[in-house]
Parts: sequence; C-alpha cells; structure tokens
Amino acid sequence: MIEFFVSGVPKPAGSKTAFVNKHTGKAIVTDACKTSKDWKSLVAYTAREYYKGELLTGPLLVTMTFYQTRPACHYGSGKNAKVLKDSAPMWPTGKPDVLKLTRAVEDACTGILWKDDSQIVDERIVKCYGDKPGVQIKVLPT
Repeated sequence: MIEFFVSGVPKPAGSKTAFVNKHTGKAIVTDACKTSKDWKSLVAYTAREYYKGELLTGPLLVTMTFYQTRPACHYGSGKNAKVLKDSAPMWPTGKPDVLKLTRAVEDACTGILWKDDSQIVDERIVKCYGDKPGVQIKVLPT
C-alpha cells in the first residue's frame, strides 16, 4: 500500500474547458479553478517524494480523507475558546465539493502513481474536520 499525507488547504479542480489553438491546431484543456494549480503541484511533489516505483497499471483501490480546519465560530469564547460548541456541525457540508477535491488529487497523481485515473475501481472519499488541513491518500493495487 502507498500512503501519504499532503499538508495544505485542499483546492478543487474546476470544470474543464477545451478549445483548439488557432495557430497550432492543437487541443488545449484548461481548468476553471485557477487556484488549484498550486495545490495540484503540491500533491504531485508529495506523491513523488513518497513513491519512487513504476507507474501502477492495474486496478486500484483509493481512499482520500480531506481535512479542513474548523472555523473559530464553532468554538466558545474566553475561557471556552478551545471548547467546541454543542451547535457546531460534525461534518463540513459547505464548499468545496468533495468530488472536485478528489478530481484535483486524481489529476495530480496521474503519471506519478498511476498511468490513468480510470484505473481506480473502488474509491472512498471523506471530507471532515481535523487539526491540520490536507489530504490523507491511500492507494492499494489489487
């Protein structure tokens, strides 16, 4: 199993837009989310640090757990500044969308861990609160 943590605020991959370059005739695909480029680079860098083997080519089981820090409004004030309020939600249900977060990681790991993300046959994705923002990635070749 390949397992590693990427520390940082996860960014979603946006919708893709494709067009043909008038001068070269080549197709160009752009990502609507401009902030995901740095995040994808960080994921790719971290994946390269943890995995030095050949590209995985068979079916893959992948787990991604995305951690977000809780906003300050989830905690009390004064002497209760570190105490979670009873009204604080258990799960982060706001944006970004967990599937778009996953797409960014899948794109970043293509060509580093696996040949193509179509090899992922079973995927578990979790978005939760944690002490440190980032994503825990586990890849199990089958």
